Amino acid sequence: MRVLVTGGAGFVGSHIVDALAARGHDPVVLDALLPAAHSGPPPSPPGAAEWLHGDVRDRETVARALDGVGAVCHQAAMVGLGKDFADAPDYVACNDLGTAVLLAAMAEARIDRLVLAGSMVVYGEGRYDCPAHGPVRPGPRAEDDLAAGRFEPRCPRCGAALTPGLVGEEAPTDPRNVYATTKLAQEHLAASWARTTGGRAVSLRYHNVYGPRMPRDTPYAGVASLFRSALARGLAPRVFEDGGQRRDFVHVRDVAAANALALEAFDDRAPATLTPYNTGSGDPRTVGEMASALATAHGGPAPVVTGEYRLGDVRHITADPSRLRADLGWRPAVGFAEGMAEFATSELRGA
Repeated sequence: MRVLVTGGAGFVGSHIVDALAARGHDPVVLDALLPAAHSGPPPSPPGAAEWLHGDVRDRETVARALDGVGAVCHQAAMVGLGKDFADAPDYVACNDLGTAVLLAAMAEARIDRLVLAGSMVVYGEGRYDCPAHGPVRPGPRAEDDLAAGRFEPRCPRCGAALTPGLVGEEAPTDPRNVYATTKLAQEHLAASWARTTGGRAVSLRYHNVYGPRMPRDTPYAGVASLFRSALARGLAPRVFEDGGQRRDFVHVRDVAAANALALEAFDDRAPATLTPYNTGSGDPRTVGEMASALATAHGGPAPVVTGEYRLGDVRHITADPSRLRADLGWRPAVGFAEGMAEFATSELRGA
C-alpha cells in the first residue's frame, strides 16, 4: 500500500517509515522540517521513501502528497509543553489547522484510512482510587501545594491519599495544557471526518515515547531527551518534583509497529468511526527510575532530584493498553532495561 506519513522525517515518523517499508508498503514522507524538531536535514532518510519537503498546512502541497495514496499516517505535530502560553497559536496552527487541511484534502481525494498520532495527555491526570469513595478525578494541582512539595493529588471529596491506577480508553478526557488540548481537538476533527466521509480512523494515544533519533533538549522535547542530553554533556539529569511521577515509557520501534498494524487492520473496521488505542508498554515506571536507569547505562552522574515543578504537568498518567493488544495483536518487543541501555548511547537528532 502507498502510505503518506506526515512528519515522516521526525523522531516517531522516521521509525514508522522504516517499519512500513520493511513490511512491503510504499511510504511517502511529507515533512516541513521545523527547527523545533530538526537542526538540519534528516540524518539518514530511508531509501524506500519518496520525500516531499512541505507544510501540512499548505493545501496544494498536501494535495500533491496524497496522489496515489491509499492511507495516511498523520504524525506531523508540534509536541511538548513549549515555553509558555505564547506558544498557543503555533500549537493550534501546526496541530489543528494542519489536521483540518489534511482531512479536507483526504475527503476530496476519497482516501478513507487514517492513523493519527494521538497522546495520553488527553486524559489529564490518570486514574485514582480513594479508599472511601472509589474512583475519583482530582482537579489540577494548586501551585501552593507544588511549591510546598505536596505533589500527590488528594481525594477531591475527603482529602485522603489516593492510589494511582491505569486509565482505559473510555475514561473522560480532561486536557490540562495547550498541547493536550490540541491533541484532543485532532481526535475530534478526525472523528468528524470519519462520520462525514464514511472513513475509518484510529488514534494511537502514545505514552512517553523514547529511543534513537529523539530530538535533543529543546523546550519541546520529552523528559527522556532532556535527561539523555544532560548525560551527553557530562551533567546529572535534573528530576523535577520528587521523581515519583508515574509514566509509561514505550520504545519508538514498538510505537512504529503499532502504526503498521493499525494500517493493516482497516479492512476489519466499521466505516465512519474513530477508535482510540492506548499505546504504551503496560510497565509503569517513575520518572526517577527512568533517570537512574539511563544514567547507569550511560555511565554518567546520578540524577539530582530538584523539587522543581511545571504548572500543567500531571502527577501520574499510565494507561491500559489491553485494547490494542486484543484488537491488533500488538505486543511491545523492547523491555524497559533493554530500551534504556540502547537509548543511553544512541544519537539524538540535532545533537
